[in-house]
Amino acid sequence: MGWFSAPEYWLGRLLLERGAAAIYLIAFVAAAAQFRALIGEHGILPVPRFLAAHSFWRTPSVFHLRYSDRLFAAVSWFGATLSAAVVAGAADLVPLWAAMLTWLTLWVLYLSIVNVGQTWYSFGWESLLLEIGFLMIFLGNDQISPPVLTLWMARLLLFRVEFGAGLIKMRGDPCWRDLTCLYYHHETQPMPGPLSWFFHHLPKPLHRIEVAGNHFAQLIVPFGLFAPQPIATVAAATIVVTQLWLVASGNFAWLNWMTIILAFSAIDPSSLLPVSTAPAIAQPPVWFVVVVLVFTVAVLFLNYWPLRNMLSARQRMNMSFNPFHLVNTYGAFGSIGRIRREVVIEGTESSTITGQTVWKEYEFKGKPGALRRLPRQWAPYHLRLDWLMWFAAISPDYAQPWLRPFLQRLLRNDRSTLRLLRHNPFPASPPLYVRARLYQYRFTTAAELRRDRAWWHRTLVGEYLPPMALGEF
Repeated sequence: MGWFSAPEYWLGRLLLERGAAAIYLIAFVAAAAQFRALIGEHGILPVPRFLAAHSFWRTPSVFHLRYSDRLFAAVSWFGATLSAAVVAGAADLVPLWAAMLTWLTLWVLYLSIVNVGQTWYSFGWESLLLEIGFLMIFLGNDQISPPVLTLWMARLLLFRVEFGAGLIKMRGDPCWRDLTCLYYHHETQPMPGPLSWFFHHLPKPLHRIEVAGNHFAQLIVPFGLFAPQPIATVAAATIVVTQLWLVASGNFAWLNWMTIILAFSAIDPSSLLPVSTAPAIAQPPVWFVVVVLVFTVAVLFLNYWPLRNMLSARQRMNMSFNPFHLVNTYGAFGSIGRIRREVVIEGTESSTITGQTVWKEYEFKGKPGALRRLPRQWAPYHLRLDWLMWFAAISPDYAQPWLRPFLQRLLRNDRSTLRLLRHNPFPASPPLYVRARLYQYRFTTAAELRRDRAWWHRTLVGEYLPPMALGEF
């Protein structure tokens, strides 16, 4: 079955599978570490309340059978353990059917988490991980050569990720078309990284080159993925380089790393260098060929909806067309903020609020807060609360379902909630009042950094939420 197998992509498959398993591992660990405060039985948006209002077919999840925090933790840690085993090569040590069952189990478990995660799991990279994870079921293991059809479906997915992101930019904010978006984006992105200050202060002509390079990488290069070798390898390598640039300039959870992993479906080192290929591998069983053929036909059919969306003048970003998150549409940053605003949460131990009341700030792990604190590198780990605080600063309506319950838990010094923060200014006893204020942040200039040793400068915009006590919720 020479038409079915592509033994020269043995290294690409290895990196695809181990990379996808590594991202699964990070995602399951993040779920285990953050769920109690966010969606646990006594969390900000409790899963039991959500399940009571949604049917299984609308939100497929094993938690429709039964939910408890203990079960959620067990699912998360079992998923992490299974992912770690695949990273270590366990899927190559078992029969082909068992390897497929392993990948299917990981997909079902993470789908179950995403579908009850509500706002906290509404990010495009959740669907991307699920789509890649489902694709891995049909990539086989070391017992057979990589299936050509599955590799092509991976390339098609990469094309949709990159080309969709490029289109949404060209159709969106004018700054993408006049090449000025990066005058602002490194400063106003959701969660800057340790190098973002330096990227922001690059010369403006270089920012324009960055944007032009991004358009080339997302609108032109993806077509090369379907070209003969070595063109496909060069196109995939170009995507890897541009994604590493994004990794260095910000914190976008595992989005960039998933895109890099997908690029290995098109990289054939032997087309450029004299690299030895894998040893002869047995022909795939007939049943596996049939399963992969059915999978390919189904994926091509489901591609109708995201491709129609990409061609639409009203293209939508990061949308799933089915509750199983299979064959989705992607895209990000169709519009770019020109100024950065941050919601700062404060508490006080005073029983009476006056002009002299002393307020202490809560500090988050990832989002900007303390002016002298250099932003940290968190990606590919995902700090869900920090990301949503960025959206809260943009639109109070977006934060309406979860921000007040979050503040209520701060007034009780809820342990699981405080674990999501970097610093609790009230370790001995909870505050009597909390409030939220809105600030405008900007990166300091080089001169201000030398003088004040501060990475940020901020100006008070006004009150976001007034002081509230526990009995006022």
